[in-house]
Amino acid sequence: MTAATTAPVRLLLASASPARAATLRAAGVEPLVLVSGVDEPAVVERYGVTDPEDVALVLAKAKAEDVAARWEDADGAPDDGVLVVGCDSVLELDGEVFGKPASAEQAVERWKAMRGRSGVLHTGHWVIDAREGEDGPVTGATLGAVASTTVHFAKVSDAEVEAYVATGEPLAVAGAFTLDGLGGAFVSGVEGDPHTVVGIGLPLLRELLAEVGVAWTDLWTPRA
Repeated sequence: MTAATTAPVRLLLASASPARAATLRAAGVEPLVLVSGVDEPAVVERYGVTDPEDVALVLAKAKAEDVAARWEDADGAPDDGVLVVGCDSVLELDGEVFGKPASAEQAVERWKAMRGRSGVLHTGHWVIDAREGEDGPVTGATLGAVASTTVHFAKVSDAEVEAYVATGEPLAVAGAFTLDGLGGAFVSGVEGDPHTVVGIGLPLLRELLAEVGVAWTDLWTPRA
């Protein structure tokens, strides 16, 4: 790959998820954020994908491409460009794909189906190298991959399900659960990278960035 420029490397997160941004910050990376305007059902229908991993990756790619296209005209956009990262997560249970529940009733149904069982949370990652060097794009690379983690759900009661759904948290997240929020007490264990369950797999992202010549440590924000 072409050598990186000497300018500071900035990561642009194409996501509205506060959990993804918080995960990056906790790992020493202060991301720029621009939320994508992707119509997720329309993207899935257009590509005709049904496999859970393919759904996650296609949506992550669509989000990264949407934000990369709009970033050049955004206020405060660095002249030397950014590394755009798009992510999307889906839960696979019994061969079906579950994103965010459409209603509280649907969230309750899902939890009653998930409790005491295990599912696989797939998180697609897509990186677009939109950095600019003196002679043009640094690499112009666009690449992605999926990280998958098995999630074991606790045998929660009907009352716990109703109380959890009433908080509204399950309606905002793929699979109707969180690991880093109120739903953490209802997850009895995970097999794989727990960051993937939160929405952005740090080990996988580190590997993708290495493909475009960026060391993970180059993203660390200096601490006072």
